[in-house]
Amino acid sequence: MNDLNALPADFTWGVATSAYQIEGAVSEDGRSPSIWDTFSRTAGAIDNGDHGDIACDHYHRWREDIALMKKLGVDAYRFSIAWPRVVPGGSGQVNEAGLGFYDRLVDGLLEAGITPFPTLYHWDLPQALQDRGGWPVRETAEHFAAYAAVVADRLGDRVRDWATLNEPLCSAWIGHLEGRMAPGLTDLTAAVNASYHLHLGYGLATQAIRAAVPGARVGIVNNLSPCEPATDSDADRAAAVRADGHTNRWWLDPIHGRGYPQDMLDLYGVALPERPGDLETIAAPLDWLGLNYYFRNVVADDPTGPLPHAKQVEAPGRRTAMDWEVCADGLEQLLMRLTDDYGARSIYVTENGSAYPDVVKPDGTVDDPERARYLEEHLAACARAAGKGAPLAGYFAWSLLDNFEWAYGYDKRFGLIHVDYETQRRTIKGSGHRYADIIRSSARGARKAA
Repeated sequence: MNDLNALPADFTWGVATSAYQIEGAVSEDGRSPSIWDTFSRTAGAIDNGDHGDIACDHYHRWREDIALMKKLGVDAYRFSIAWPRVVPGGSGQVNEAGLGFYDRLVDGLLEAGITPFPTLYHWDLPQALQDRGGWPVRETAEHFAAYAAVVADRLGDRVRDWATLNEPLCSAWIGHLEGRMAPGLTDLTAAVNASYHLHLGYGLATQAIRAAVPGARVGIVNNLSPCEPATDSDADRAAAVRADGHTNRWWLDPIHGRGYPQDMLDLYGVALPERPGDLETIAAPLDWLGLNYYFRNVVADDPTGPLPHAKQVEAPGRRTAMDWEVCADGLEQLLMRLTDDYGARSIYVTENGSAYPDVVKPDGTVDDPERARYLEEHLAACARAAGKGAPLAGYFAWSLLDNFEWAYGYDKRFGLIHVDYETQRRTIKGSGHRYADIIRSSARGARKAA
């Protein structure tokens, strides 16, 4: 792909997963229940009544999965660490068996020449902390920082790159306002307070990591979407501004020292639980910014609908099995916005991928040309942004493996590698082979081969 030439020579080619979606072993070696263990047992919450009890059994098969990463030729692996596996009570006693799993995983990655990129929180809050109030209470942010210090102290001699939070929007808005994710609440005040304490937790954890690991590179991962009006009407344009505030600015402005956007504070009408010095903590300097991108939002005014009173309008064109529009240009837009409007110093596309109804052919192979095309188009968008000056440092395909796709259960497959959940057999799909080809043909791949 000649159009990838604009990517830097030291570009990081990676894959991504998260703990609850792949690990399984939910009650082994001292792990306690998380809010997703609880939510997945809520009637009607998850398609088909699925849960993460076994998932991809990565807890036992991690060596096999590292071998598959090596076969793909990736430089880095973005995974998450399960808080309830490391500190089962959410605070207090550390579970050596749980921490030891990640110790071995990091060593295995390094032995394979793959850089570990751990994420400290990918939504699996210990249920013990939820029982004490969860993210809507300040203490959870403080406990998160203490947990971060434990992990950084143990792994920091080998791990340089750290993500604090993954997609706090989903934790706060979908988990506490819309009720479609754990913990399944529909409470605006709880959602706003959760969003604030997630940000505070990011800032406190960043301090803790840097104290434990001199030279650590710390970031945060946000899922962002361009928000465009469905028509040129004043009402739809105003709706797009609200949608942008809800989806993007609320999550970007505070961590860049701009405070919370006033128009959204007015819209929500909820007083922030702010204490002196908090905003400075929340604006802890970023070493890198993670962008998860899947779709754009085309919205129309919906004054009687749920916040932010902007309903999504289906745009024409290709769609994935998630019914998400395929719009690679949106990724380029966001990369340039982070560069031009927020002055990002270093950006990773920390997730990007697509679900399609994959079929295993009689010969055992999985041909998924739509996913391969999606991958090519979005990497081309990355290259266009890099050519325009975006400080793009790497790309992590979502996902390494088919996995538990949250409220959608196991029906939606995002993996570059197919997983037969009955046998746990892994099969590299056509898109996985295509990604490996792209990596090999890149400047980094050529240098490795030399």
